[in-house]
Amino acid sequence: MHKDLHYHPYKIQIVQALNVRDYDARLRFCEQMLERINENDHLLHNLWMSDEAHFHLSGYVNKQNFRYWSDNNPRRLHERPLYSEKVTVWCAISSLGIIGPYFFEDEDGHAVTVNSDRYVHMLNNFFLPAIENYRNEHTTFQQDGATCHTSRVSMDLLRRSFPTRLVSKYGDISWPPRSPDLTLCDNFLWGYLKSKVFQSNPPRTIEALKERIRQEVEAIPQQTLLSDVNSFVPLLQECVRQNGGHLSNIIFKC
Repeated sequence: MHKDLHYHPYKIQIVQALNVRDYDARLRFCEQMLERINENDHLLHNLWMSDEAHFHLSGYVNKQNFRYWSDNNPRRLHERPLYSEKVTVWCAISSLGIIGPYFFEDEDGHAVTVNSDRYVHMLNNFFLPAIENYRNEHTTFQQDGATCHTSRVSMDLLRRSFPTRLVSKYGDISWPPRSPDLTLCDNFLWGYLKSKVFQSNPPRTIEALKERIRQEVEAIPQQTLLSDVNSFVPLLQECVRQNGGHLSNIIFKC
């Protein structure tokens, strides 16, 4: 394929579809963040970006990233259960460290839906006490526009905790919808963790899965966090170059 036909294996990148209004919202957000970062040297490394993700016990195979080269179709299948057990994980990441993982679960250890009551409970009893170890006058918190994040009770708590420094829908800087590509969690953390957790000897129980996630979060080097946070500005700049569109120069970077 390479030698005779000069072909290369390309893969389709899956991104969230943007609505017409999203372009302006993304552009405004990126311009605002770049302006604030330029005005405040401390903001970038005191920005905590947060999110939830599901980790399935069955692991995963990313069919966009796996290739089979053969003179015939190998017809290889990856079996996975229809209803795979999972955990719902929350983390906040900055160049200073990671707060988490926090698992949203019931008394029996089963994953539960994240609603506003559970989210506020996590903030009050897990995140806010933990961030006191890092808090300063520049500490800024980011979350996406999920309903549980932007309910009245959630926003009241976060506005009191991060006055003038809340990046969120209805926050001091408005987080644009359908923009996981602008978060450090989606651009780095979740993919990195899943590659480590399921790399070898994948966990076979929910408790083993949670312990593996804890271990891999703790093992992330400080330099890796610093490099990831430093990539945030190029993300914003690329979004501005694309007038709020998808980050093609970053998505397709080899």
